[in-house]
Amino acid sequence: MSGQNESPYYFVPHPSRHPISAATGLLVMLGSLAAWINDHEWAPLGVIVGLLWLLFTLWHWFGDAIAESEGGMYGKNVDKSYRWSMSWFIFSEVMFFGAFFGALFYAREIALHELGSLDYKLIWPDFSAVWPNNGPAALVSTFNSMQPWPVPTINTALLLSSGATLTVSHHALRENHRRKAIGWLAATLVFGVCFLFLQGFEYYHAYNELNLTLSSGVYGSTFFLLTGFHGFHVFLGGTMLAVVLVRMIRGHFTPEHHFAFEGAAWYWHFVDVVWLGLYVVVYWL
Repeated sequence: MSGQNESPYYFVPHPSRHPISAATGLLVMLGSLAAWINDHEWAPLGVIVGLLWLLFTLWHWFGDAIAESEGGMYGKNVDKSYRWSMSWFIFSEVMFFGAFFGALFYAREIALHELGSLDYKLIWPDFSAVWPNNGPAALVSTFNSMQPWPVPTINTALLLSSGATLTVSHHALRENHRRKAIGWLAATLVFGVCFLFLQGFEYYHAYNELNLTLSSGVYGSTFFLLTGFHGFHVFLGGTMLAVVLVRMIRGHFTPEHHFAFEGAAWYWHFVDVVWLGLYVVVYWL
């Protein structure tokens, strides 16, 4: 949103069903994905339909917002509303990941040690409360845990580098060096794509060489939930930045008005911070 109109009054966009439609597409996709994990034959088609539905809605939704912004319909109050909305959205994402980090903490520091206490020795005398673990009843097949080197460490370097290049791009835009801003933003996207490619390779390695799957007990489920959802957020943030890059090339932003860039940058830095916590807690501890 370039926000070229400095009117002190709110601009109220035309009524839209975009939020409801987007939520419906997301629910269809996630519900089908859950069914896919449970081997329902129709589930892959449901995931595709939900994803296309979501993308179609977002295309029109954000297209309307961009057209309104470039039409000079947004003033200071609308800009402020976007900033608060993005802040609350990122806060909800913090709580989202906090729930998964909390589940991992409970499994490792509370449930695991309780199962290894003297109270349970008569039931599972050979159980050792060491993380990672396939459970006291040994119902999960043996697996190897994921190590921090080399892929996770390389991915950490990629994300940290992407945060630096994004910051340089933002400063270049504020100084009206458009070509420099475009170049550094494109570099940020390259780092993001490399991260996703390496994470896909890591998953292939986990499934085919470590026997580590989503069903590998609480370790496998928390590992793939945390890294998988983070990877999805990298994809989402990269999509935002790709749209910003196209808009920047088209000359939509000015040094004073470029909240679409700032909002996407906030989100990307949030994703970086989550990865640092994930890298330490999941891969090293």
